[in-house]
Amino acid sequence: MSEDPYETGMRVRREVLGDAHVDRAVARTTEFSRPFQDYITRGAWGSVWSRDGLDRKTRSCVTLAALTALHAHDELAMHVRAAVHNGLTAQEISEVLLHTAVYAGAPAANAAFAVAQRVLAELGEPAAQEGGDG
Repeated sequence: MSEDPYETGMRVRREVLGDAHVDRAVARTTEFSRPFQDYITRGAWGSVWSRDGLDRKTRSCVTLAALTALHAHDELAMHVRAAVHNGLTAQEISEVLLHTAVYAGAPAANAAFAVAQRVLAELGEPAAQEGGDG
């Protein structure tokens, strides 16, 4: 018997975003936001991120590009952390954002670089530190 999409979604969500992030999101869930939390857990995490067609590194690349194009900066910060957790290097994240600039525009990529640099610096990535050589 296959696993319930909600249970699969929570497992994958925790694997990609980490327990601390998911625990905070669950704790902040209200009656108002519960339907949306259920939707993203089942749909995004339980039905899409859990598929075998792409590895998690590739899914992170696609997600970073889409969030950059959409100017979804809060989500982008979360997914930069997830991308690092999924094995992307700072250099690979930079390449994804640069590539996205060609198709989504320089302003979108400029904002995404700022978000990614801040998150990578918070994670202790030397290439993202001011004065860092990369």
